[in-house]
Amino acid sequence: MGKQTRSTRQVILSLIKRHKERTVSDIANELGITEMAVRRHLQGLETEGLIQARLEKQSMGRPSYKYYLTESGEESFPRNYGALSLEFLKDLESLNGNQVIEELFEKRRERLEDKYKEIVQGSLEERIAALAKIQDENGYMVEWEQAADGDYRFIEYNCPIAKVAKDYHIACSCEKKLFKNLLNTDHVVRETCAAKDNHAACVYTIKNA
Repeated sequence: MGKQTRSTRQVILSLIKRHKERTVSDIANELGITEMAVRRHLQGLETEGLIQARLEKQSMGRPSYKYYLTESGEESFPRNYGALSLEFLKDLESLNGNQVIEELFEKRRERLEDKYKEIVQGSLEERIAALAKIQDENGYMVEWEQAADGDYRFIEYNCPIAKVAKDYHIACSCEKKLFKNLLNTDHVVRETCAAKDNHAACVYTIKNA
């Protein structure tokens, strides 16, 4: 029972992460469980400090509570700071200027490209699928799909280096360049950026040109 409870609560956290905010009825409908059961899970997550609720007034009817992740809730998802310590980057910038930071991220991009270029092969769709698998395994919570117009949407719901990317947008630029090179196309457009624009996800459109 305890194992099942943990599993359901993790799913609820993932739903809130994907959509930024969720109501009790939203979660109940998506999981196919009762609102009473959802409230029980949410109460536990609030007690642990992983989520908070805000009251949203409606033009008609009763106001509703929308639940969102706290900083602790965000940090419960995979993070991969390690060598990308924000403090070290700031120290390096202070000592050597911004150019060395850009060189470091470019070096990281080259290393990742060398690591994955033999894995990301085939047609554009096969390359996208391989890249999605790599990013998902690295904690980015990836979904991708082909739209009706033939283009592809590539969505990352989590950024393992979010704190770094918020201060150093060169990380986002290098990711886009990495995608272009691995997918062998210049037609990669970033529609939203979680680090820059406070969106719930980083969304790319990959043109099927």
